[in-house]
Amino acid sequence: MKIDAHQHFWQFDPIRDAWIDDSMNVLRRDFLPLELGEILQNHDIDGCVAVQADQSETETSFLLNLAENYSFIKGVVGWVDLLASDLSDRLAFFSINPLFKGVRHIAQAEEDDFLKREDIKLGISHLRKYNLTYDILIYPRQLPAAIELVKAIPEQRFALDHIAKPDISSGLSASWKSDIGELSSLSNVYCKISGLVTETKGYHWKEKEFVPFLDTIVDSFGVDRIMYGSDWPVCILAANYSGQLDILSDYMAQYSIEDQEKFWGLNAQHFYNLNDEIV
Repeated sequence: MKIDAHQHFWQFDPIRDAWIDDSMNVLRRDFLPLELGEILQNHDIDGCVAVQADQSETETSFLLNLAENYSFIKGVVGWVDLLASDLSDRLAFFSINPLFKGVRHIAQAEEDDFLKREDIKLGISHLRKYNLTYDILIYPRQLPAAIELVKAIPEQRFALDHIAKPDISSGLSASWKSDIGELSSLSNVYCKISGLVTETKGYHWKEKEFVPFLDTIVDSFGVDRIMYGSDWPVCILAANYSGQLDILSDYMAQYSIEDQEKFWGLNAQHFYNLNDEIV
């Protein structure tokens, strides 16, 4: 069973989606399940996890509605206000839907110490009650705060998105590698190998550039805590679906079939508790 553990849907709104600037014109359109479903089928991928791209409960409801209507969407990582006074009520409301698997906040847009704030830790600590995960979306400079967060809530399941978005074109950074080592030592955090192609200068890359980063991630997290994610449609800024998939297929070919199966789907099923949705 193959799972794309990280992709997005949207009906493009130039005001809401202002983050899609002039350099991203290719993304200024709708990206919806009919298009992705065909892509996944063409690449023998059985399902996906839809992840929020907008900070609103409207977005969460939108993604859950899509998941209810397209069976290949196995789960949703939505958004809720982690600082809301009625956070528990909102989590309880969305958790009625078994397709609601986790929460993400776009922490990369916040101050570097955002994830170590006590109010944010408190908000995230409510997720465990509802068996929800938390996706960590950050830049490398925010890794120390993420490490503090993950240490503070050891019973919470976390996923690091996009290997923390290092600058691929500049080569390995000693600080990124060290922080990844410390974060990966905490057993309650997994890592999505996703979003790599867009972390390159001018979106130009050669496959060999990714190898040192992939080596670091697999050596650090091991084969039991890594997951495949395409970051579609954002990936098309730098590669089509086949292009980003080939990078990881070529790299993972060195591992046993059993280990490859963990990366391509089994780990995502376990992390996001997808087994009830996969038939």
